[in-house]
Amino acid sequence: MKNIRNVAIIAHVDHGKTTLVDALLNQSGTFRENQSVQERVMDSGDLERERGITILAKNTAVQYGDYKINIVDTPGHADFGGEVERILKMVNGVILLVDAAEGPMPQTRFVLGRALELGHRVIVVVNKIDRPDQRVYEVIDEVLELLLDLDATDEQLDSPMLFCSARQGVCSVSPEAQGADLRPLFDTIIDYIPAPEQDTEAPLQMLVSSIDYNEYVGRIAVGRIERGVISQNQEIMVCNYHGDRPSRKAKAVTLYEFDGLTKVPVEKATAGSIIALSGIGDITIGDTVCAADCAEPLPFVKISAPTIEMTFSVNDSPFAGKEGQFVTTRQIRDRLMRETLKDVSLRVTPIENSDSFNVAGRGEMHLSILIETMRREGYEFQVSPPRVLTKEIDGVNCEPMERVVVDVPENAVGAVMEKLSSRRGDFIQMNPSGCRMKMEFIVPSRGLFGYRNEFMTDTRGEGILAAVFENYAPMKGELSRRSTGSLVAFETGESITYGLFNAQDRGALIIGPGVPVYAGMVVGICPKSEDITVNVCKKKQLTNMRASGSDESLRLVPFRQMSLEQCMEFLADDELLEVTPKSLRIRKRILDHGMRMKATMKNK
Repeated sequence: MKNIRNVAIIAHVDHGKTTLVDALLNQSGTFRENQSVQERVMDSGDLERERGITILAKNTAVQYGDYKINIVDTPGHADFGGEVERILKMVNGVILLVDAAEGPMPQTRFVLGRALELGHRVIVVVNKIDRPDQRVYEVIDEVLELLLDLDATDEQLDSPMLFCSARQGVCSVSPEAQGADLRPLFDTIIDYIPAPEQDTEAPLQMLVSSIDYNEYVGRIAVGRIERGVISQNQEIMVCNYHGDRPSRKAKAVTLYEFDGLTKVPVEKATAGSIIALSGIGDITIGDTVCAADCAEPLPFVKISAPTIEMTFSVNDSPFAGKEGQFVTTRQIRDRLMRETLKDVSLRVTPIENSDSFNVAGRGEMHLSILIETMRREGYEFQVSPPRVLTKEIDGVNCEPMERVVVDVPENAVGAVMEKLSSRRGDFIQMNPSGCRMKMEFIVPSRGLFGYRNEFMTDTRGEGILAAVFENYAPMKGELSRRSTGSLVAFETGESITYGLFNAQDRGALIIGPGVPVYAGMVVGICPKSEDITVNVCKKKQLTNMRASGSDESLRLVPFRQMSLEQCMEFLADDELLEVTPKSLRIRKRILDHGMRMKATMKNK
């Protein structure tokens, strides 16, 4: 056990965690010299590779001399903070990665705060020191200020600080020195991070921190053995600290330890080891694996509650069932419940007497990843606009607030401050960074709905926006969801160039010619804050009379292709998003034009 180190890499999104793990794997000799290895090898999911973000925490292990280092790569996006919170129980120390240009960001504060609360030792690594806009010395001061703000102990304030370029695979103990490899980081991990405590005489105890899945062996529980010894085919007891489910006996069919990117079967594992365990079909995150004759569940770290909710329901549009493989209430419910087993920060609540489910998560990104994953698996359903979850505190109705950090060019400061102020945001501070400005705001979560696209437009694509949950505060008052309206199709059919040409004068189109549409489907964006009905299926009437210029080709303005996140942000309160494996369609809740007008007049 003295030769084992358990460490997690934590940071804000896109600060280089997965790239650093790549370099550690390469320099530890995990791969053969002639082995072809893709970049960001730990991001194994299709969505992770496409978006360049880590969604699920993953385990690996490297051998450095006589030492085995278990490494956990964690997500950096705030919406997947639940992954980070539970993983920290598995390790004895953390590597905090900070970008040499951006410095500490909201998620840096969040994950570092969780690590300090657990008393973990911290190794600070300033990454991307090869960036031309790096400001290493300012970032060092910012990290120390952050540690002070988070009430770090004297020992944590004296944390070692290293400077590296993960892409180049080099590290040094001084910002001035040029590193040759990652040996300083390996040595610091071994010298500074404590070995796991070992108590092999006490009864077995292991907290399940994450769940893996294999179609051959089923569910695989991953966690660190707190005490005792576990052997293959041993009789065990599975219990839960909160008593959510009764204790039950089981058998540890197969044990695995991590070696590089693979799991290696072992016959026995002792306290301090991070292992994977198969053979228990209903095991879930937060359960404790104990000795059969000593059921003592371990307390499970309290995961922050969800702040955003959407309603998932069976698709009832005129095109329902044409493109999806799984369309029924039972299939959608089973899939959502299966997701809650591995995602502890997701909450699914069936709605009585309805084919709908309220699905609550940590943010729009969290829910959009779930929606995209389900549609790729062949599910067809529809979702409501996202809404915040309020909470009553001391008799006052409170809403979730977000700490928002923006890094923008100087000429965009005015536009950003105006937009966030109109969304009930409170300005906190502003710091110049070269020719750019770094500003902090406290903004209601609902004030950020639909803002990210406006932000990228206002900053001409050069701005960086990051947000993380701050706290609950009294409601800030009314907020309009969006300032634009919708162009709504009047009849069912196929979009025609002639009809689209006449409709494009009313606003920006989001479909092209030859697209099946139905009455009540949104086909464009109206610049005014009202809905306009258009007939995009209208054909040109043919006559036997010809006139000069009447047969000229009609020129359409290129339509706006909207991504899943953009569709979610665009949704008005009276609209739904129809999701199928092939299409994303925005529609009105009430499809019939006459009934929709009556409902609108009634609400007024």
